[in-house]
Amino acid sequence: MLTALRHLCHGMPPTPVFSVGPVRRYLSWENEQRCRRLLKASTDRYRQEPVSAAVLVSLCSVAGVPALLYTLRSSTMTGLHKGDVSFPGGKRDSCDRDAIATAIRETHEELSLRLGEDRVWGVMKPVPDRRGLTVAPVLANLGPLEHLTLKPNPQEVETVFTLPISHLLQEENQGYTNFCHKRQYSHTLPVFLHGPHRIWGLTAVITDLTLELLAPGTYRRRTRTQATR
Repeated sequence: MLTALRHLCHGMPPTPVFSVGPVRRYLSWENEQRCRRLLKASTDRYRQEPVSAAVLVSLCSVAGVPALLYTLRSSTMTGLHKGDVSFPGGKRDSCDRDAIATAIRETHEELSLRLGEDRVWGVMKPVPDRRGLTVAPVLANLGPLEHLTLKPNPQEVETVFTLPISHLLQEENQGYTNFCHKRQYSHTLPVFLHGPHRIWGLTAVITDLTLELLAPGTYRRRTRTQATR
């Protein structure tokens, strides 16, 4: 657990309480209700329609500062995702009644964290991974991290870390890669830099969409395809 805690406060030097008020709005009751309204249609749909997998987009606070929690997949795992930064989550099990159940179950298996559905703000539109599986991002607020006891499963998780939402919103910590296919523009994927680990791939895409939801007017989405240019 010590290795898992080393980076929890990365990028968050001690800050006077009076100076972090504007940032706290991302986890405010008002912003939660706004996000729940925006996600209602998608949440209702994916409570009925099965998806291949789900991840828990884990909002939290560290020393009062809003952040996102990530895991680093164990390098001893088999498969494509070993050693990758990710959100807790995984494939749907036959016993899972919906995407929310998948995300909550997988989070418990990975971090020994029991989360009630009341903590879930909603289900975002699923995105495809590099194998073509549909992955549903389930947005939830874990609350103050200091009040939680995380016990990462060493077979699946190498470490746990958080990044402040304010860090992710800073342009100097954002990047992107344009991809071409047969010499024509194909798509653009985001990347988030200057944390303990580089955030890229599907996790970066979901982070991108989450920031757009949490901070409209402040954050400009980086993910682009030919259809959305």
